[in-house]
Amino acid sequence: MTHDDLQAWQARMGLSQRGAAEALGVSLSTYQAWARGHDVRTGRAVTIDRRTALACAAIESGLLPTGDS
Repeated sequence: MTHDDLQAWQARMGLSQRGAAEALGVSLSTYQAWARGHDVRTGRAVTIDRRTALACAAIESGLLPTGDS
């Protein structure tokens, strides 16, 4: 999953960044780094792991309610 994919998922779900972070069970700063594709503090690229991609798919398909982790 790329940061563009993550942003598209967020838009399809109609979530704010805070809502998306809560749905995935991560901090807002972590979610924002994923959405940007890099960490603003270090400038390093960040990757979105497979578990997060699967969680997005599960939430979108209704297998995991938004906000439950």
